Amino acid sequence: MSKPNKSNLKYKTCSLLSLFFTLFFLFPSFIHADTSLQGYKEVFHDSPIIPFLNKEESSKEDNKEQYQRLEDVKVVPGGQSIGVQLETKGVLVVGHHQVKVSEGAKSPGEAAKINVGDTIVEINGQKINHMTDIKPIVDNSGKEKKKLQIKLKRGDKFIETSLQPIFDKKEKAYKIGLYIRDTAAGIGTMTFYDPKTGRYGALGHVISDMDTKKPIDIKQGSIIHSSVTAIEKGDNGLPGEKQASFQTQEKRIGNITKNTDFGIFGILEKEVNHEKYEEAFPVALSHEVKEGPAKILTVVDGEKIEEFDIEIISSVPQKSASTKGMVIQITDPRLLELTGGIVQGMSGSPIIQNGKIIGAVTHVFVNDPTSGYGVHIEWMLEDAGIIKPESNQNAA
Repeated sequence: MSKPNKSNLKYKTCSLLSLFFTLFFLFPSFIHADTSLQGYKEVFHDSPIIPFLNKEESSKEDNKEQYQRLEDVKVVPGGQSIGVQLETKGVLVVGHHQVKVSEGAKSPGEAAKINVGDTIVEINGQKINHMTDIKPIVDNSGKEKKKLQIKLKRGDKFIETSLQPIFDKKEKAYKIGLYIRDTAAGIGTMTFYDPKTGRYGALGHVISDMDTKKPIDIKQGSIIHSSVTAIEKGDNGLPGEKQASFQTQEKRIGNITKNTDFGIFGILEKEVNHEKYEEAFPVALSHEVKEGPAKILTVVDGEKIEEFDIEIISSVPQKSASTKGMVIQITDPRLLELTGGIVQGMSGSPIIQNGKIIGAVTHVFVNDPTSGYGVHIEWMLEDAGIIKPESNQNAA
């Protein structure tokens, strides 16, 4: 295999891989999502946004005009395995680090009441976009014996605090005693895309940080073609997972603009290949979903999308946005043999019933990997900007 470089770098995700570094080193992250394979990557370089099938990027006013009437909505079902790369807004605090000093060990960040889950957005009035922005500021402050003035985002509030970096004699560097990260990566499954506007939806649930358990506030992101290389079969008490590889930039197919309770959303920049279906499907809202047989589309080997049988055990008609609207069970003998049921990396696999897209796979039951939850498609269509929220509620 050729040596990795900036333009062509392969990342292979594998189960339960977690490497933690100190303040001045890369600190990669898990994507904590019940059926998303968890993986990591370093800071990636985003390419310009080229909206799919459009000559110019749409403005907010244009986007409003692109809303569709429910009866007119038709989207192409997904099923493709996708790599997900996220860059956070600011730098996320994921832990406290005890710095060794002559009198013992302490964490300046913890003493300054900086909490796990806080996001560092400014230091000394300078905006913080990446972890690499922090080290030179800390070094200068430590050498000059001056406190750092730090602006944090905690939930919806902004908080200001200050701390004095301390010198770690062993590592010969000034530190503030915090573990931080600014990127995350993993794999999941595309649910649908609109062939007219290129808007897409994937995953079906929010991407949360594994350590803080909080949704990742994204600055920007990319979705990338991904190839499934292996599957670790699930069992009672131990969910399985897809293992996959993906490359940066050359295989990028779209941007990520939103990370919500119902998945990730953005605009495709390239046409998406689909061996199973090329035509757009109508959608069924929650009150139209029936208990009984249905199918999901997902990848279990390479990039080949396959169709598998499931059963809708129950479905709750919903008049307002809510996750976990369906309970589903895998019934396809071949999929059960290959995966044991629902596995990580299957999040977003579209669910089709009676020729309509009704939702996406989102969660697995840990004690019964053959079963799990699905989300109704209308909430994903709302967050994708394809239908207006009020139009959906009226119809339901």
